[in-house]
Amino acid sequence: MTEATLSPSKSTLTPAARPAEAAGQRMLVRQAAVLGAGVMGAQIAAHLANANVKPILFELAAEGKDKSANARKAIDGLAKLSPGPLATASVVKQIVAANYDEHLAALKDCDLVIEAISERMDWKKALFEKVAPHIGPDAIFASNTSGLSITELSKTLPAELRRHFCGIHFFNPPRYMRLVEIIPTPDTDPAILDRLETFLTTTLGKGVIRAKDTPNFVANRVGVFSMLATMHHTTQFNLGFDVVDALTGPSIGRAKSATYRTADVVGLDTMAHVIKTMGDTLPADPWPLSIARRNGSRN
Repeated sequence: MTEATLSPSKSTLTPAARPAEAAGQRMLVRQAAVLGAGVMGAQIAAHLANANVKPILFELAAEGKDKSANARKAIDGLAKLSPGPLATASVVKQIVAANYDEHLAALKDCDLVIEAISERMDWKKALFEKVAPHIGPDAIFASNTSGLSITELSKTLPAELRRHFCGIHFFNPPRYMRLVEIIPTPDTDPAILDRLETFLTTTLGKGVIRAKDTPNFVANRVGVFSMLATMHHTTQFNLGFDVVDALTGPSIGRAKSATYRTADVVGLDTMAHVIKTMGDTLPADPWPLSIARRNGSRN
């Protein structure tokens, strides 16, 4: 492997400079951790590396001598993705493979920690309990959930870390999708959001919106409902998938991935979780609820 590695006891990377806490000072992120080496987590790590932020990519420990093999496999897979998540092939060398059994101590040197595991509230809370004692006092901790309650997730965290916790929702593929949503809880320090937004816009080149902690936030609340309505009418009018994508892409001012190709890019498993969130948490919204239940039952 060519990328940097961690020893079980310490990082081989230079410890990150801590972000200054003075009001109004720009947030510097020298080193970050991404928790979860699935397609989304690995690509977030890649885009951090593109911006010269040294990312540590965590995944469950593998059996055998190399317990970071799962994370290493995800790093290897980045070169095979299309569109490519790496600005140059050499960028991958900055991504460090890690696992939760041996390397949690490395979190203390990270200015930003992004959780990006599967959309399961219980799994995320269990991971939060594991990593919380190791996150530095000045670090920002954020969840890349597609729509789960940020406030509910925060209840697992100690009071001081809740001040530094928020949602940070990247869209797939994160290198190319400009939008990022950041979502505070009632306990989130507003200054943390200001620093995070500055980092996202100036370092990662993103366009940021601040969303309320409502089911699926803004983009998925609107976009997924639109996709579900289109899927509903696909069945109603007995249309083919390619026909629907031809009608709902650039011809109406939307992306060329249109409806069904967008669902495929997002990931059908992620799409199913977002739909379930709508069905579970929007009891007073009968039209979206009926579509979510109808389509969700088919996934």
